[in-house]
Amino acid sequence: PSRDYVMIQFGYEGWDGAPDSIKTGGIGRAFNAYLCYDFPLAKSNFSFAAGAGIAVSNIYLKNQTVIINDTNSQIQFVPENIDYKKYKMSIAYLEAPFELRFFGNKENRNKGFKASVGLKVGALISSHTKAKRTYNSKPIIEKVSTKRYIETIRYSATARIGYGNFSLYGQYSIGNLFRVGSGPENVRPYQIGLCITGL
Repeated sequence: PSRDYVMIQFGYEGWDGAPDSIKTGGIGRAFNAYLCYDFPLAKSNFSFAAGAGIAVSNIYLKNQTVIINDTNSQIQFVPENIDYKKYKMSIAYLEAPFELRFFGNKENRNKGFKASVGLKVGALISSHTKAKRTYNSKPIIEKVSTKRYIETIRYSATARIGYGNFSLYGQYSIGNLFRVGSGPENVRPYQIGLCITGL
């Protein structure tokens, strides 16, 4: 079987441990795409896999904005009366997944039961807010970018289970989303979604 493969994930993202001062709305979204390589463990049904790719998450806020300019020591989530059509916070990472994988059908991995557990290590590449609203019937898009308040490295525990090229995946951040002293403590992002693998 092929030892290199593409892994694409579409998921829901939430923030576990977020304080009541953070008002999320809508459905948080995550998209992850990786190119991986598989290392079979002898002639068993197990293998070890490693890869690299991009992970992007979007959290939507309701009646609230985020102040992330560099003059504040902490990120601030504040009430907002402006009628935004959409207001989100987006964070992107360069990320490397590592998995211990099990194949029910090791001769044809596009068929049969699959399961894995693993770890993802990500390096922050961007963080920004994006707001959409109208003024005098004209569309306005406001975007503010800074990486100051977000931890530069994140670690996430992962698990997948499925059949053939499709599986359900979940991941949970081991560390805090925000840097110490720069935002709420113990906010840990998590994802649940669909994973597509294969070439």
